[in-house]
Amino acid sequence: MTISRDQMLEPHRALATPLFAGLSGDAEISFEFFPPKTEKMEEQLWDSIVTLDPLKPRFVSVTYGAGGTTRERTHNTVARIARETRIPAAAHLTCVDASKTEIAEIASAYWEAGVRHIVALRGDPPNAGGAFVPHPDGYASAAELVEGLRKLHPFEISVSAYPETHPEALSAAKDIDFLKRKLDAGASRAITQFFFESETFFRFRDAVAAAGIDPEIVPGIMPVSNFAAIQRMSKMTGTAIPGWMAHLFDGLDDHPAARQLVAATVAAEMCRRLYAGGVRQFHFYTLNRAELSYAICHLLGKRPQTELKEEAA
Repeated sequence: MTISRDQMLEPHRALATPLFAGLSGDAEISFEFFPPKTEKMEEQLWDSIVTLDPLKPRFVSVTYGAGGTTRERTHNTVARIARETRIPAAAHLTCVDASKTEIAEIASAYWEAGVRHIVALRGDPPNAGGAFVPHPDGYASAAELVEGLRKLHPFEISVSAYPETHPEALSAAKDIDFLKRKLDAGASRAITQFFFESETFFRFRDAVAAAGIDPEIVPGIMPVSNFAAIQRMSKMTGTAIPGWMAHLFDGLDDHPAARQLVAATVAAEMCRRLYAGGVRQFHFYTLNRAELSYAICHLLGKRPQTELKEEAA
């Protein structure tokens, strides 16, 4: 009988050291939230922040709706985090439908509220699927926005990156060139769009390094809490969903608890592979829920800081 390579590997896996054993907890983490629309959603968001706070994230960021539709709610959420916690808060800011003067006013309001970190993005058009049209008196790109913010206040600035290439980019090489322009304009780091296989990030990291880009590239991690929703989001962002993932989540629509366990397992395994490949910074898209991100961080060796845990309680 011929034994396949996969069959030979199975006994090794059975005897191997547990995947998450012995991790030192040296990974650095950050989390992303979106501004709540209702009091109930705000309560859920704040419960999540309190839960994740003891893990001592580098920062938490709050998104900004297409066309600035959540401007006031984003500001209120970020300002509250800056005011009521010790977590560094980062506000998303886009170029869409805003003049340079309006953006300067928004950025200065953040600075006065104690916010020192901006996630600078070109932004999506208000109409899904529509083309981005710069404001006549605004910034035409994220690179221009970064440069403009640098002239206002000494913000820490993060920008976006696309391991599988931005849907509007002419090529992967041109997309990486534009990433370099954003970083050269003064951004401190790039946070990637979500992806589902570690090799996707490693290939991108190699291409970025080959282009002479030195600032840190932080992988964005999206635990799959709802597979149908992830399929829709992936289609918009050009993110590939591997066939094995569809198989894993098949049949779990009516079993939310089991789906959560599978989601945490899949995302944690990818993070462990990234860690093995030298990654020490992770950014989690929480969708305003703490459970999955907390579980993954725990598996990566992160533990609550006692002082912060007592204060949160």
